[in-house]
Amino acid sequence: MTILNIIEAIDRWGMKEPNRPVYIETNRTYTYGELKKDSDAIAAYLHKNIEKTRPLVVYGELEFEMLACFLGASKAGHAYIPIEAHTPKERVEMILEVADPAVVFSIKEWPELETAAEIVSLGELQDICATSWNVDTPLEPVKASQTYYIIFTSGTTGVPKGVQISHTNLLSFVNWELTDFGITEGMRFLSQAPYSFDLSVMDVYPALTSGGSLTPMRKEVINDFKQLFTVLPTLDIEVWVSTPSFMDICLMEPTFDGEHVDSLKIFLFCGEELPKATAQKLLERFPNAHVFNTYGPTEATVAISGVEITPEILDEYSRVPIGRVKNDTDVYIMNGDQEVSAGDVGEIVIAGPSVSKGYLHNPEKTADAFFEYKGQAAYRTGDAGKLKNGMLIYDGRIDFQVKLHGYRIELEDIDHHLASVSYVKQAAVVPKYQNHKVQQLVAFVVAHPHDFEKEFKLTKAIKEELSLSVMEYMIPQKFIYVEQLPLTANGKIDRKGLMNEVNAT
Repeated sequence: MTILNIIEAIDRWGMKEPNRPVYIETNRTYTYGELKKDSDAIAAYLHKNIEKTRPLVVYGELEFEMLACFLGASKAGHAYIPIEAHTPKERVEMILEVADPAVVFSIKEWPELETAAEIVSLGELQDICATSWNVDTPLEPVKASQTYYIIFTSGTTGVPKGVQISHTNLLSFVNWELTDFGITEGMRFLSQAPYSFDLSVMDVYPALTSGGSLTPMRKEVINDFKQLFTVLPTLDIEVWVSTPSFMDICLMEPTFDGEHVDSLKIFLFCGEELPKATAQKLLERFPNAHVFNTYGPTEATVAISGVEITPEILDEYSRVPIGRVKNDTDVYIMNGDQEVSAGDVGEIVIAGPSVSKGYLHNPEKTADAFFEYKGQAAYRTGDAGKLKNGMLIYDGRIDFQVKLHGYRIELEDIDHHLASVSYVKQAAVVPKYQNHKVQQLVAFVVAHPHDFEKEFKLTKAIKEELSLSVMEYMIPQKFIYVEQLPLTANGKIDRKGLMNEVNAT
């Protein structure tokens, strides 16, 4: 099944089979007919009222209305920006400043933030969807190189970067996933990743274009192990999409296996390294399912390589490989501007139709990471790796960017925000690894004089203040207090020295 247009492929199900389920909540099932009706109304509202050149924000969690807004935006020719409702105010403010959106669809209650954008509440959105709209001029949906969505990732200066993904980029990814991973029409997908995390694109668009359905797993279930372990065996899903870290939590429940959850056919992992032990345990627990490891940065549209994990693969490789590169894409292993010899380790550079046009309103960062190579758009990933017999093998980060629980984090981003905490004079954050995987973030802190009797009280105060400006997953788990940070010969903070110290034990 080759998709030629994302919006038309989704709408086709709404016209052909309006009662087909698209979004399955515990107490309510939404249909493709409802998705089409609501997204058409949202598109008509935008077409009549909103300047087309500007993006819009969709603010919420995992609600059906989020999907209707995404699709409505696309139909009216707007790029959309998903923002997760638990995002700290300061980060939301920075995203608004960079993006200058025309509208905010506030599915969850909007925090009191100053913005020139029009705020559309959930109640107002429901009114829009209940209105019969007459559109006098035809809609012009997003197509080709126009931006389909923008996802904001961590930035080194503390300012998030908006990765622009076009319709062409998204098509390249969706067609690959529908071709290479055994997905068939009408499959039921787990929807667990927040929409502001591009891992969610791995379930949303392959599901919607192939007439499948999404079953959301909400944050309150994920964060409460008792609830999570009660829900897991009852899930009637066929395609599992998550980070390996989330799977590690789920595997703590002994009944999470092929006997108790016999519907599961396909596991898709992305967002961080898949540990060998996790892959091994999955093959034992779900002997009849297919387990895939995939790899790719947000800037190249979710993922560009994948491999099915088998006992043979685990025997052959000491570290789980990240797969064979998809047909329309080229990967080069480079040192600076030169390709390295076959089999050598270098920086993974991705070239092809899924590579983004760059960061929104950020020409400087775009020029640093994106370039043209052999006539194609190319992106420097900052990941080290090698190609061996067509198999891509990951070899860690080149810079100080890490993955923790699937979230990409620039260590300098946390440093920047930590340094602005009132109790902190200077700080450097480093990852502590276990089996090549980031286990926790450790902050080395030079504190200002303070009145706290115990260090743990100081740590609590720092964490509380830090939580106002960064996402929860960016808050270091461990704090080490020092009189001064070590410096390199160049007078820079010796982060590598600190990393060695943390990982020596």
